[in-house]
Amino acid sequence: MAKKAFTEEQENLARIAKALAHPVRIAILQMLATQACCYHGDMSEVIPVAKSTLSQHLKELKDAGLIQGEITLPSIRYCINQKNWSIAKSLFGDFFKEIKMNAGSC
Repeated sequence: MAKKAFTEEQENLARIAKALAHPVRIAILQMLATQACCYHGDMSEVIPVAKSTLSQHLKELKDAGLIQGEITLPSIRYCINQKNWSIAKSLFGDFFKEIKMNAGSC
């Protein structure tokens, strides 16, 4: 059996980082974070991008597990996946602590 090139943690961090690597996706997460409950409506009225573009960004965030919900254009029902968001925060927190602790130790 071949040795796995990367750890599961490294793969998870990369998947989440990729999902966060676009300003539209950041705007979506920030908008969802301000909601008392799941957002339901036409998100393109709030975030100034075409519906098809918005749909692609929502799919990327959903595939990464950061949001949950459904697309039934023009209506969208989405919210932050609290469980997976907690995991992401923990992974990145550990990653940044590790980098900080090891940086400059030469």
